[in-house]
Amino acid sequence: MSGRKWVVTSAWPYVNYEPHLGTLIHLLSADVFTRYMRMQGDDVVMVSGSDEHGTPIEVEAVKRGVDPKQITDENHKKILEILKAWEINFDNYTRTESEVHKSFVRDFYDKVYRNGYITKREIEMPYCEEKKMFLPDRFVVGTCPYCGYPEAHGDQCDNCGRLLEPKLLINPRGVFCDEPITWKSTYEWDFDLPAFSDRLEAYIKSNSALPDNAKSTSLAMIRDGLKPRSVTRDNRWGIPAPFPGAEGKTIYVWMEAVLGYVSATKEYFERRGESDRWKDYWFDKQTRFVCFVGKDNIPFHTIILPALLMASNEDYILPWTVSSTEFILFGGEKASKSKKKGIWSDEALSAMPAEYWRFVLMQVRPESKDTSITIESSMGRVNSDLNDTLGNYVHRTLTFVDQFFGGHIPDPGELDAESRELMNYAKERAKAYTEAMDRTSLSSAVEEMLALARAGNRYVNEREPWKQVKEGKGRDTIYVASNVAKDIALMLYPIAPLSASTMLSFLGLSPSWKTVDSELSPGSSVSKPHPVFSKVSPKKPIEPLLPEIGIEDFQKIDIRIGKVISAERVRGSKKLLRIKFDFGGFTKTTLGGLGLKYEPEELIGKKIAVLVNIKGREMMGEKSECMVLAAEGSDGSLGILIPMRDVPEGSRIH
Repeated sequence: MSGRKWVVTSAWPYVNYEPHLGTLIHLLSADVFTRYMRMQGDDVVMVSGSDEHGTPIEVEAVKRGVDPKQITDENHKKILEILKAWEINFDNYTRTESEVHKSFVRDFYDKVYRNGYITKREIEMPYCEEKKMFLPDRFVVGTCPYCGYPEAHGDQCDNCGRLLEPKLLINPRGVFCDEPITWKSTYEWDFDLPAFSDRLEAYIKSNSALPDNAKSTSLAMIRDGLKPRSVTRDNRWGIPAPFPGAEGKTIYVWMEAVLGYVSATKEYFERRGESDRWKDYWFDKQTRFVCFVGKDNIPFHTIILPALLMASNEDYILPWTVSSTEFILFGGEKASKSKKKGIWSDEALSAMPAEYWRFVLMQVRPESKDTSITIESSMGRVNSDLNDTLGNYVHRTLTFVDQFFGGHIPDPGELDAESRELMNYAKERAKAYTEAMDRTSLSSAVEEMLALARAGNRYVNEREPWKQVKEGKGRDTIYVASNVAKDIALMLYPIAPLSASTMLSFLGLSPSWKTVDSELSPGSSVSKPHPVFSKVSPKKPIEPLLPEIGIEDFQKIDIRIGKVISAERVRGSKKLLRIKFDFGGFTKTTLGGLGLKYEPEELIGKKIAVLVNIKGREMMGEKSECMVLAAEGSDGSLGILIPMRDVPEGSRIH
């Protein structure tokens, strides 16, 4: 199917610092999807922008003694440079400080107010005595009342994803001083979200394109009962609220950024001198509106944005799908500047070219569960899959054409059963690739492409065309292998456009998906190929040895073999496991950070090396009495130490 109309978007990155790969993947996903749809001949407008309002920027500006816009000007420029380096080409990558966006947001909320969906009420707001300021929900932390996560924010729990309010938190405190917050009276303007519960439920249930995690999260929220959502904040840095009596208030950053998808489209066409054409997309029921976001952004795109669009009474289109991923972890942990955890968009390019990263991120795109990556593991994927399996196949196949047939596709004659089987397999993989892309399952599309490359390699290796040509044979082998190479290059184009364009240029082709349905013409020219990819290796310093110790120091350490008699997860933590050991005459319990790598059940009965005379410490309100010994690799892998031969529990390691 072609000729469809799309608005493709990604969550707007917050510009307090350059994005890490877990944020960039949503921008990249939008680019990959758009390139594929344009290959199909579809009409696509792709927009996003920098989210620059709100307290984090305002606080940073106060610390530095500068205007907030100075910070966001600098960071917005950095992101534009990053997008260019990563070959991510939005039709309009704008910003929330855009005059078009600010005007659109004020006009939109004025309509929603006049439609009766905005109400004013007196509230108590969390207040930081140290900073002399009201605290936005995000700057209040405490224990989530739903899952018990101890570091939930006042607007949303990062662990279970539930939307929250500061008063729902258990033991709320301010993020600046880590002290209990105080409460002061002020006014806020709320959006009547509950008024749209029935319409939202019908929209979500009837939308077969929404992924399972988006559907289940959204319907659970509706079942629990939606609550009015605050639209205003007492910040100075933001878009002034348009409501009567709301002087000094600004629109809450979450409630204005989601409208940026519309304003960015409007701005794009205004710059083209077609000021009303944005309406041809946002009010045409045939248009498909796609949002690429992380799972923590699901409610804002399946609940709040659709409700706001409904509240305008202007019959906007709603998201056709919210392509929501799980998290990308770095060595098993979330990205954190302060903890020096993560791979940042700019530093990644010092390790590998952008197109290598584009391939890796689409291959590991966490569509069903959290995925952990490191630079080293990413390089392994490039070397094994992109270079050896895919790139080498295309290069050697076209080299055969150049060397054995003078740079022209040979006439295959009648194909044998094995060759027909591979040609049919290529059609099946292309069809599966199309279906995966159409449902925004980009990782699955990559696997279909690699499956075809592996099949092509097997075919060539088994038939050995370099030997066949010596016997006057091999025309059919090279013909079939060349067609497979063509299909692989077409599949690769959305993911690595420059590299794939080079491959297609060897065949005299352009990146059009129509080409996948046609075979190469015998006699057509193939230019002399060259390798498109090469292997990469980490620039890894040798970890220095610790200072020498004497035997008397080692003798102070009591390491014994403990048999695991029970293991379970610690409530409120994804990482910690509560493990009880039998040491043959006594027992001890540890809270070990193994939960991201091991399931509790697989540890029970195992005999493990344990440091038993380490001083106990309190964790999560419990005492950890010993420490499991484990080896951690530079790729984030983790392995507990287990004796090669069976020894009694309690045996001491010397």
